[in-house]
Amino acid sequence: MSAPSSPQPYQLGQRLRCVWRDGELRDCEIIERRSTDDGFQYYVHYSGFNRRLDEWVGSERIKPLEAPASRTVREKKRKLDPAVKAQTPPPSANAHDDSAAGELDAATQREHEAATRVKNINKIVLGKWEINTWYFSPFPKDYADCDTLYFCEFDLHFVKSHAALERYLRRNDVAHPPGDEIYRCANISVFEIDGAVCKTYCQNLCLLAKLFLDHKTLYYDVDPFLFYVMTECDDHGCHPVAYFSKEKRSAEEYNLACILTLPPYQRKGYGRFLIAFSYELSRKEGKVGTPERPLSDLGMVSYRSYWSYVLLSILQSHRGAISIKQLSEMSAIKMDDIVSTLHALSLIKYWKGQHMISVSPRIIQEHLSAETSRNALQVDASKLQWIPHHLREAPRST
Repeated sequence: MSAPSSPQPYQLGQRLRCVWRDGELRDCEIIERRSTDDGFQYYVHYSGFNRRLDEWVGSERIKPLEAPASRTVREKKRKLDPAVKAQTPPPSANAHDDSAAGELDAATQREHEAATRVKNINKIVLGKWEINTWYFSPFPKDYADCDTLYFCEFDLHFVKSHAALERYLRRNDVAHPPGDEIYRCANISVFEIDGAVCKTYCQNLCLLAKLFLDHKTLYYDVDPFLFYVMTECDDHGCHPVAYFSKEKRSAEEYNLACILTLPPYQRKGYGRFLIAFSYELSRKEGKVGTPERPLSDLGMVSYRSYWSYVLLSILQSHRGAISIKQLSEMSAIKMDDIVSTLHALSLIKYWKGQHMISVSPRIIQEHLSAETSRNALQVDASKLQWIPHHLREAPRST
């Protein structure tokens, strides 16, 4: 009697159905395939869901596309059910789940997705956290296929095993990021790191960030940038929770290039805090600021929320007429961003060639009431100890 033939493997690009984490079947596409001792595993993309949910699954979870006679009404409804969408990881400050400066044109988007379609690192260990990654990141070839990557949370040195990390930590007594601590208020601290001085740290930070940012493109050319790492401080050190980067010199008045809140610390207002922090730096520089363009959809939501709160707070406390230029000088927000925000709030009119702010105290209070709950963590400008980069001596490389 002949041995039973092995089932034929599914093909790349084939559209099938996969058992989802809630036990229901979801449409998917085979992105990649690999052989194992038990057969094949498939890297699948779930139709209609963010790429961060792509994953390797065993063949036992894959089903033919031919579904039963008809899908149940419940299954159809679940596709649009917000509760199902909520199973995706929460967005970061800009939400930069995606970077604030993030969207690519169609051709670049296709090229980017082709090159980064399969996650190379599945998990990282950072301090007390084990975190599932969301996207591909171009780590050196020797680390490309590690299931789990282990980081020293203070200097971001990474290794392939927990034992190697423990050996490294025994030799390393650093308890905070490199660079200068420029802000400390209660248990929140912010460090400024020069990409030209602490190059390895900043490159590792970018590689780490790319695991959670789909469209981030800065990895190794960090010299022209400053990095601002927000930490939570306790008796064991200053633990990184979020960061943003900015160009040292920007002709377009960009005061923020990329921003990320690490997944365990999202939904705490840290992204909003860093947006506000970037504008405090702009005030110190005597400039207006704006985030690098183009903004992702989530980035625009975060910035519009921040701009609304700041502008409405000024309008609430100001007596008498106020111009767009005055608002810009008081807030450090670029005039174009002020106009677009007030338009979105229906608080501005264009009359006789000029923008006129048209608002009542009641309308301001209604808008502010909606924004106040999102703005609990404030930047205390009196705790910021910082000199603008262009006023300092050129740094010495180490």
